[in-house]
Amino acid sequence: MSSRVSGQYDSPSHDPRAWDDTALQRALDRAGDGTWGPIAVLPSTGSTNADAVDQVGEGAPEGFTVVADEQTAGRGRLDRSWASPYGAGIAMSVVLRPIAPEPTWSWIPLVAGVAVVDALAEQGVHAALKWPNDVVVDGAARDGSPGPRKLGGLLVERVGAAVVVGIGLNVDLDADELPVPRASSTRLEGATVSREVLVVDVLDHLRRRYLHWQLASGDARRAGALEAYAERCLTLGRTVRALLPGGAVVEAVAESLDDHGRLVLRTPDGATRVVSAGDVEHLR
Repeated sequence: MSSRVSGQYDSPSHDPRAWDDTALQRALDRAGDGTWGPIAVLPSTGSTNADAVDQVGEGAPEGFTVVADEQTAGRGRLDRSWASPYGAGIAMSVVLRPIAPEPTWSWIPLVAGVAVVDALAEQGVHAALKWPNDVVVDGAARDGSPGPRKLGGLLVERVGAAVVVGIGLNVDLDADELPVPRASSTRLEGATVSREVLVVDVLDHLRRRYLHWQLASGDARRAGALEAYAERCLTLGRTVRALLPGGAVVEAVAESLDDHGRLVLRTPDGATRVVSAGDVEHLR
């Protein structure tokens, strides 16, 4: 299904930070059937994920996407807030209706992360992934503290038989707009990025990666998803501090991913520990 833009602005040309719906439609037309649809474009919303979850209940089809110029009450992992200043980033949520076996759905955020990194590469942004779902740039933070610098992240929510993939990216933020020193934006990384084209590229890469994963019945190895994620993941091979649910802390080397997308750690005593959820900090 081709995508169509809804919720358009009356005169976007008067505001350089407003969505250019004409540019978005041109990008969609160039992509042809490479994207899903429709796309609902909102000037402001509390949370694109909440909007998409509501639309799942209304029967939103696979690929239905909500994009907002401003997000005031977005959420990241571990219930952290994620605000998207007006016109400075991308806040988007995509509805998926997977038919792969449910135990494999843990790969959906990882597959989506690969798609985002590949879409950014098309516009000259050399991004990577920090396990499990941060989109980052390798290097120290802007205040000199350890990196990597965070461009954005993903939040995936299960809604009955559907999944909502939320994606937040910093695009045109200036240094004084960054929430923390470890944050960055594509502008601060030296890239000139079209938000409209980036949205379409993300949808295009997500559709293709997701389709391959579905055709492999959720088998990440057979779909090439495990290899693709590992190639783009800065966490692997690093010494990390993992803050686990319940408050436990583990320092170890991030050795690999298992077939479920979990992080395999090698502790100093040579033992392995498999982590399925938690907050990971790169130490060196």
